[in-house]
Amino acid sequence: MPSRLILRRPSPTTASFTVSNASRHTSTPAKILFYFQILLRAIVFSLVVVVNVAKHRDAFFYQDGTFISWPTVWASAPGVYVCRIVEAYTPWAIALASTAVIYGVFWRGYTEESLLVIRGLGIQTSTSSATYLSKASTRFIPTTQIQDIVIHEAFKGFEVRFYLAVIVEGEGEMVVVFPTILPGRAILEEVWRGSRHCLYESKS
Repeated sequence: MPSRLILRRPSPTTASFTVSNASRHTSTPAKILFYFQILLRAIVFSLVVVVNVAKHRDAFFYQDGTFISWPTVWASAPGVYVCRIVEAYTPWAIALASTAVIYGVFWRGYTEESLLVIRGLGIQTSTSSATYLSKASTRFIPTTQIQDIVIHEAFKGFEVRFYLAVIVEGEGEMVVVFPTILPGRAILEEVWRGSRHCLYESKS
């Protein structure tokens, strides 16, 4: 999926560069599909909760609750149907299947990587996680440790790919910016110019 650059400049000394391969959702069919996916995720998650509640109904969900009459729920036609289904499987099988389904429900499906540049402080790189349940991985590099920001090229398989890297003082390897998406050269050059301008404009 092609990546795009989102540039934000909240102040003259701060710049944020975000590269994403998520869909834009600009057209009406794309918006409808996007909201349909959200609705489908909510329905599937609700079904997982119902199945697990039914599996453990004897231990936790059998007597009348504060807002729900559980005996009435289990005696209803849908309740009896769900109970018959869950009784055909072991708790371990339901737990494993629920874990896999929940992972799919909260799977992000796209990647966002960002570079935040603050003059006088440093830069922070960030890569989104695979799911909505975990935080993004970030790293902050102070200005005093930044030797340079460069664009290099390397072989990935049988093709040459360009990448943006930060040379950090005291480290043998460079810190690659946008390491997962590896956007095209045009995006890298724009980020390179913008980040250097934000970091070193006062020195020029």
